[in-house]
Amino acid sequence: MRRIFPLIMLLMTGAAVAPARADLTHRMTSSTQLQVNGAYTDATRIGSTYTVSGSNIKVASENDHFAKLTAGTATAAATLDVGAYDINTAGSAFTFSESWTQGDVVNAIGSGADVTSGVVADLPAYGEVLTMSGGVAGSLAGTITSAGVTTLTAGGAGTTATGQFVTEIELR
Repeated sequence: MRRIFPLIMLLMTGAAVAPARADLTHRMTSSTQLQVNGAYTDATRIGSTYTVSGSNIKVASENDHFAKLTAGTATAAATLDVGAYDINTAGSAFTFSESWTQGDVVNAIGSGADVTSGVVADLPAYGEVLTMSGGVAGSLAGTITSAGVTTLTAGGAGTTATGQFVTEIELR
């Protein structure tokens, strides 16, 4: 026991003499993000199409035809010249199907969306149109005080307000 006692005393003394060390870091960050969405229009012109299919069908006379498209111009879309049909073999089964889509005029009315206060006033006259009204800032606002008090005020439609206050304590 006499041999172990001085060793224990030595270890205890070393622990009492060693200084305590700790690094303390305290961070506070705040941010506010205000966003007003923009208006947009995506328009795609479509072409004129005509399709026909069937069985046991013929044109009515030598000078007739199945329907056909006439060429469009800068101010008018292609048009459909309807044909004249007849059953090829009377009394036999037949099928007939046709489809017609009138395409867009090359210089269609409107070339985009006129936007006032986020409201889309007129649209392009094309076959496929996707339009999104823009946001209206209105009373959109955001503040964060040094105490971390966050105040966000809603704007009009199409707006987003985000506020964030982060406090971090790190001990090493």
